[in-house]
Amino acid sequence: MRTNVRTRPMNGSRIEWTDATWNPVTGCTEVSPGCDHCYARTFANRWVGISGHPYERGFEVTLRPERLEQPLRWTRPTRVFVNSMSDLFHVAVSESFIRDVFDVMARAPQHQFQILTKRADRMERVVTRIGVSANVWLGGSVETPTYYSRIRHLVRVDAPVRFLSCEPLLAPLDGLPLDGIDWVIVGGESGAGSRPMEAGWVRSIREQCAVAGKAFFFKQWGGFNKKKAGRTLDGRTWDEMPRPRSFSLRLAAAQGR
Repeated sequence: MRTNVRTRPMNGSRIEWTDATWNPVTGCTEVSPGCDHCYARTFANRWVGISGHPYERGFEVTLRPERLEQPLRWTRPTRVFVNSMSDLFHVAVSESFIRDVFDVMARAPQHQFQILTKRADRMERVVTRIGVSANVWLGGSVETPTYYSRIRHLVRVDAPVRFLSCEPLLAPLDGLPLDGIDWVIVGGESGAGSRPMEAGWVRSIREQCAVAGKAFFFKQWGGFNKKKAGRTLDGRTWDEMPRPRSFSLRLAAAQGR
């Protein structure tokens, strides 16, 4: 007998720290130097003007409500990167739509959802109002010390895992504020025109994580040929994953909506 239930997502990911991607929103706009060589924008803009293609309008911010319930059809437990092709907390994404996304995540407790943003200030405001379910990890991108302020917003949000993505790492992150952070991902920029990342910067973050007892994940060296450059650091790979903390905020905090 055929069934409409899929045991696993069809959109498996090559991103080393996740299993699959889910994009109920696509498109974004630049907010900091880490956006300069955005892989998602480059991919989307290849299809501009092609009638019927999902990226016919390129990287314009687009809500895709028809994709909202996709994770509910995936029964096999999966780590899901939310909006690899966008930023859920972009100002063009309404709070009501963000609530819909969080509602779906709460209804799919078999999965772990990983949300990454460069707009941690809006994330703090919105998520504090709507609440977080126990399977949602929240992260902030930090490419240079200029953006340590994103960490301050992130740690004020109650979530079982808070993480940093230091990718593309564009400068040394000395004195990285790790209080309240559970996991740090580090990676170099890849593709044509990629900016170099120094090994000393990576080792410094690794040592800061070790001293603070935080999980450290080294994603890639990057460069024009990231596959050739690989992802080993000092003779090994670093694939540490966080252990979710207990936390107090729940989606039920928004029951009045």
